[in-house]
Amino acid sequence: MNELTFEEKNLLVIYNSSGTREGLIAALEDMRGYLEPDEAELQELTDSALDKLRAMSDEQYAALDLTPDFNPEDFAYDE
Repeated sequence: MNELTFEEKNLLVIYNSSGTREGLIAALEDMRGYLEPDEAELQELTDSALDKLRAMSDEQYAALDLTPDFNPEDFAYDE
């Protein structure tokens, strides 16, 4: 399997709501359908990430650290 780039990994973190490789592939395919022609860079990034996800096994996917690299409390609103 080719190593994920920093940008690809961040994209996976954003769309990994299902927690499964198949669910993530479906979410990225769905998102890709909404991209406009001027979003070619995001389309290329998504295609590259999808190719790598499809090529990996479920075990390789499970070994990925798809934890967001920020503290959600840093973005919480003060009330």
